[in-house]
Amino acid sequence: LKLNACDTIGEHLLQAYLMSAQQSMLAMFCDGLGIPHDGKGSVVGDLPKKIDAERLATTIDRLVDIFDPRMLTMYLRCFNLQVAGGWPELTNVLETDSRLKLA
Repeated sequence: LKLNACDTIGEHLLQAYLMSAQQSMLAMFCDGLGIPHDGKGSVVGDLPKKIDAERLATTIDRLVDIFDPRMLTMYLRCFNLQVAGGWPELTNVLETDSRLKLA
């Protein structure tokens, strides 16, 4: 999975795991941002064009206290891959929030 050619495979494996084993986290994230979903974390309809930075911060603050921060970070990184270039607001949080580091 460390090979660039395997990026897509790795992304799909992580998504499959998250969608099956972390449904409550995904649903709470969607609820926090006001993203319609099926109750299991799968987005219903189109992804948002923009993410509200204040709602994102509040949602992350709540989720980091409930879930393993590394698992939350993995989810946020996978979610951010869903649009080309990611959402600037989420990218900024992933780059600057010390709670959301994998190493």
